[in-house]
Amino acid sequence: MENAVVRISIIKIGCIGSGPLIEYLLDERADRKDIDVRVFGSGSKLDEVRAEDIAKRALEYDADLVIVVSPNAALPGPTKVIELVKEKNLPVIVVADAPTKKVADKLKEKGVGYIIVEADSMLGARREFLDPIEMAVYNADLIKVLAITGPLRIVYEAIDKVIDAIKKNEKPELPFIIVKRENAVVAAGFNNPYAKAKAMAAFEISKRVANLTTEACFKLKEWEKYTLLCAVAHEMMRYAAKIADEAREIEKYGDYLVRRPHYKDGTILKKKKLIEKPGG
Repeated sequence: MENAVVRISIIKIGCIGSGPLIEYLLDERADRKDIDVRVFGSGSKLDEVRAEDIAKRALEYDADLVIVVSPNAALPGPTKVIELVKEKNLPVIVVADAPTKKVADKLKEKGVGYIIVEADSMLGARREFLDPIEMAVYNADLIKVLAITGPLRIVYEAIDKVIDAIKKNEKPELPFIIVKRENAVVAAGFNNPYAKAKAMAAFEISKRVANLTTEACFKLKEWEKYTLLCAVAHEMMRYAAKIADEAREIEKYGDYLVRRPHYKDGTILKKKKLIEKPGG
């Protein structure tokens, strides 16, 4: 299968920060010749009926690799998707948020790869606080944090390793990764220690947002209290995005911002200086 095109089904159940751009992380310039990607989604809902429907549609594509992106992969919806994919003996990678850690061992026992991003925190989903614009702003801030501090680089590089193995007709070694602040900033490739410190702070703030939104959405009953706590959580994410951006700016000022673009054959190239060509 050397030099063959790898067919990838991406199944999105609900939304997490790692999800909206995942197919574009694999082909940011739309010029890769070694992959063919299809995306199947359930919208914002995670119920088992919708999950089963989109899983069946995704499996009709006859993919070589399936990626499941979902909040809390222990829920019935994503669990059903994983079961259906495993019945076809296809390699599957789950990209999920921190609540999935409680079933990480079970996923590994089943031969299901995972990339669990601790900083991919739930938003403040209370009607008194959240409207469509607030949701969009929050996700914009979260995506910036995940992009700059390293998690999204871990996601696409781990998936690319699996793609490469499939291209070579080898059994892929699936990832079993929990993305914490330490391995995230290593993947991001920061050179300046102040930039690295800011990125780690941004990651940690983003991670802790989930503590507040979980309390606001599932524990507090008084609407005034949970509305205020949702606002607190979103302000934290806004600030996390701000200092993540500051970290990236520090790297740019020194002219050693790491860029790792794809070549058209899927090879990940690298460069640091702005005015230089990326190399292998």
